[in-house]
Amino acid sequence: MRQRRWLELLSDYDCEIRYHPGKANVVADVLSRKEREPPLRVRDLVMTIGLDLPRQILNAQTEARKPENIKEEDVGGMLVENSRDPEKVRKEKLEPCADGTLCLNGKSWSPCYGDLRTVIMHESHKSKYSIHPGSDKMYQDKKKLYWWPDMKKLYWWPNIKADITTYVSKCLTCAKVKAEHQKPLGLLVQPEIPKWKWDNITMDFVTKLPKSSQ
Repeated sequence: MRQRRWLELLSDYDCEIRYHPGKANVVADVLSRKEREPPLRVRDLVMTIGLDLPRQILNAQTEARKPENIKEEDVGGMLVENSRDPEKVRKEKLEPCADGTLCLNGKSWSPCYGDLRTVIMHESHKSKYSIHPGSDKMYQDKKKLYWWPDMKKLYWWPNIKADITTYVSKCLTCAKVKAEHQKPLGLLVQPEIPKWKWDNITMDFVTKLPKSSQ
């Protein structure tokens, strides 16, 4: 196929093709005839990648349960010590897991303390082992098993869907690479220039503004 393409290209020119031995064509053929070194031996390397996330979650939960920090956590009465009636049967409550962390229906509670939620969202979206999923895909992945070693647990915190959507919308890589799936906007149309002043009068109405204190 390559020779055929060359023949089609050269057929437009009035030229004569002559054979030139490779040994005589030293300058052009020196790289192709260069002796190659034997290939280097490549050994397999095994690297275990693990996150220190369980310890971070446990430390963050311990700090978040302190009286001075618990007010910032939107967990309501799901904590026994935070409930007004400890003996009341609650449908949703944080229960301890085998590793000591508090979980809601098997999902590890990720408090606001320690910026733990940002770490989890970063690993699920921007790490070397993720593919920059969208907000819906990323949210569904969080409801399933995580892929990193020794962390086959699920995670939960209040308003997790909104936090994921906000985090993905601020990703510069997604904004540059991913295409828009919405219909293109209409073209700007130049209005007709009036022939005389005050022929056409337009007015813009700004509505639904918040009420001021004055």
